[in-house]
Amino acid sequence: MASTNDLKNGLVLKLEGGQLWSVVEFQHVKPGKGPAFVRTKLKNVLSGKVVDKTFNAGVKVETATVDKRDMQFSYMDGDYFVFMDMETYDQLMVDRKVVGDAANFLVEGFTATVAQHEGEVLFVELPAAVELTIQETEPGVQGDRSTGGTKPATLETGHQIQVPLFITTGEKIKVDTRTSDYLGRVNS
Repeated sequence: MASTNDLKNGLVLKLEGGQLWSVVEFQHVKPGKGPAFVRTKLKNVLSGKVVDKTFNAGVKVETATVDKRDMQFSYMDGDYFVFMDMETYDQLMVDRKVVGDAANFLVEGFTATVAQHEGEVLFVELPAAVELTIQETEPGVQGDRSTGGTKPATLETGHQIQVPLFITTGEKIKVDTRTSDYLGRVNS
């Protein structure tokens, strides 16, 4: 249990029937008239839904212990991604549904943050940008600007993104994991 005075960004609260909500923003408000309160923006850990919630100042809220660990992606086993804890070398199988869009950017050996609560994996978080190799893309034709200067390219994970015309098969590029946007070439 914690008081609303202890709220901070990233803290996970257990509210309304055991649902887990992460604090995205909070603001302590002391109006000239009436009691103080705390205005928060909360994100549901499982669904990603964001809501605004107001608490009276000093109210007790239940916190949840979320264990976040950096783990290395080892391999795929059917519909499961197998991660290895780099400290204990324990292996953890995570369902594809839990991994979500992060699956588009996971290559063997990549490190991701795996969040668990009471033994259940909540989510897998990747760095904001990752370096991946272009598996296949058509050669860009000089002067072809009808597509705005981009063309489709397939990454080594099988995910398809848009890249500039000058990018070739086999090149290593930086990709934004949140938007699938091309960020630039990686100089070897």
